[in-house]
Amino acid sequence: MRSVSVFGATGSIGENTFDLLMRQGGAEAFRTVALTGGRNVARLAEQARALRAELAVSAHPECLADLRAALAGSDVEAAAGPQALIEAADRPADWVMSAIVGAAGLAPGFRALRHGGTLALANKESLVTAGPLLMAEAAHHGATILPVDSEHSAVFQALVGEDIGAVERIIITASGGPFRDWPAERLATATVEQACAHPNWAMGQRISIDSATLFNKALELIETREYFGVDPECIEVLVHPQSILHALVGFNDGALMAHLGPADMRHAIGYALNWPQRRETPVERLDLAALGSLTFEAPDPVRFPALRLAREVMAAGGLAGAAFNAAKEVALDHFLAGRIGFAEMAGVVEETLAELSARGCLTNAPSGIDKVLEMDQVARAAAQGAIRATR
Repeated sequence: MRSVSVFGATGSIGENTFDLLMRQGGAEAFRTVALTGGRNVARLAEQARALRAELAVSAHPECLADLRAALAGSDVEAAAGPQALIEAADRPADWVMSAIVGAAGLAPGFRALRHGGTLALANKESLVTAGPLLMAEAAHHGATILPVDSEHSAVFQALVGEDIGAVERIIITASGGPFRDWPAERLATATVEQACAHPNWAMGQRISIDSATLFNKALELIETREYFGVDPECIEVLVHPQSILHALVGFNDGALMAHLGPADMRHAIGYALNWPQRRETPVERLDLAALGSLTFEAPDPVRFPALRLAREVMAAGGLAGAAFNAAKEVALDHFLAGRIGFAEMAGVVEETLAELSARGCLTNAPSGIDKVLEMDQVARAAAQGAIRATR
């Protein structure tokens, strides 16, 4: 029986993963080693009971008593806290979904690679902050990393049977989010609720706002470079409001291979779960005649500077990705709390990168994830300082 673990089980990716596991036989088909979540311990316990998981972990120590109560009478072990997440990753599993949001997902995913299994990577921050380290760790242990972002899954599928050396360009698409047509002056007044109203995808709050700022796509630019090993100049972004075409790969003979599908993360998750085979997945089948047309446009670099910042991060290398992500997470926290405006988030990130670059902190290649996590903390402090300076 195949063993699985899901890190971030109660988030949007985790819920879709749970749905597919249950559809493919649940506890009768999979031995679930560990499920982890946040504060929604009632849902985590419900999932753990359904899959008969060996272990359920909340990331928050104060939730342990509630989690134990929710699991009372079951055989599921309960644990909580950051160290418990690492210990869960230390339990071998054939297939691990890494779907914890943000830099918090780096250490558990990195640890899970030691078992030589498959890491289904939805935590894009792992590649953004520590891409070379993550890929080297996988190679060292004979582990496989499969992309779960819809764009990178699309590129991965378009490259099956192809020579990466023949690739001239990789194009990933962005919906443009809810503010695609908003003028710059209106962006300054955008609310959290408006930023969360993604036109196509059903996602969590933080990733929805990242999509609205295009920071999500900025992270995916860096992720593309780190996973596929192509030059940054080969990676392009197109705004595609329909979210039907997820990526294209262009080859040196002029051909473009495109991946199309509905805006449903279960396709990319299902592909990673069943790879190298394909298995029927409960996603909508496209009716191209009903769609009528697909449109594309270039992203506006003035209204959405995140893509420019991502290219500067790729040029800098070293620890710049860790600083970029940390500053973005701090800026997002402050936007959610109402302390800065929507349009100010990119400025916080840019100021943080400029300060750390002036200190000479960014260009050194990290020797291990401890150095990445150190930079994460340094950049968070610098971002907090940048915000205080504007108040």
